[in-house]
Amino acid sequence: MTAHAKVVIIGGGPAAYTAALYAARAGLEPVCFEGFNSGGQIARSGRLDNYPGLPGINGADLGSTIRDQATEYGATFEFSDVFEIELGSTPFRLTGMDGEHTADVVIVATGAASRKLGLPSEEALDGKGVAYCAICDGPVFAGKSVVVVGGGDAAVGEALALRHVVGKVTLVHRRTAFRAGAVLRAALAAATDIEVVTPAVVEDILGVEAGGVTGVRVRMVDDGTLRDLDAEGVFVAIGHEPASQLFQPWLKCDGSGFIITEPGTTATNVPGVFAAGDVADPRYRQAVTAAASGCQAAIDAERYLVGRDFLTAATDPSHPTI
Repeated sequence: MTAHAKVVIIGGGPAAYTAALYAARAGLEPVCFEGFNSGGQIARSGRLDNYPGLPGINGADLGSTIRDQATEYGATFEFSDVFEIELGSTPFRLTGMDGEHTADVVIVATGAASRKLGLPSEEALDGKGVAYCAICDGPVFAGKSVVVVGGGDAAVGEALALRHVVGKVTLVHRRTAFRAGAVLRAALAAATDIEVVTPAVVEDILGVEAGGVTGVRVRMVDDGTLRDLDAEGVFVAIGHEPASQLFQPWLKCDGSGFIITEPGTTATNVPGVFAAGDVADPRYRQAVTAAASGCQAAIDAERYLVGRDFLTAATDPSHPTI
């Protein structure tokens, strides 16, 4: 038997959970397919000091706190991925572990994952000195030496930001020329406290046996020689991959795969489908901005349903949602 919901949310991070909270408070009885790794990318983070009002909370606790709030108001969570989806007609159809579901509205909040170097040592030391967000994790390395890997805006920007926090920054890029914008390149050229190692490819991250990063081994592209760089932290900044593949047959995406939304809203090119969080955000990628866009998506979803006479508004008079 096919189960129907007014609103189905796909994802398991701050955007999805906040969308579930707001949709539940609006009486939309949302069903959230949070996948097999609930909490999203933020669940892998340690202490968070930049989430307003909750200083020091860790990523997993942040996710579970929002999830619990949403559950209290009637949201349902499915510990399952969505394997198939059809957005070409309404009601929308999707398939999870327990079979087929239909929905009047779909909110896509599947997030984006940091691209990785693909090294076994990177995986082994993830969270033990290997990080992917300077804003999130930079203060952990105060006074220590770190290596930033990458050559685009993200890498150069993180190197410039980290030099005010850590003891020493070394920037490694596989090419001699950086792909970052002109302003960032000029700032890097003027930053005498950042060591630039180019062209060089990361061969290994050292410290697996020690249980924490102790250095980075690079291969110099010009002559093939190996060089070991001292480091207690490694920030990999080689881009992000939005989890949008399942939706690309229907939803417009940019060249990197991020879902395109209408300016000022979370609406996609398909009426009734909204996108929130990192899957539609190539720029900020913060827990607080993801949560905010989840709120927006739920409000946009309610307004969409009201406008098409799927429901009557004003389900929470003391806190009206539209």
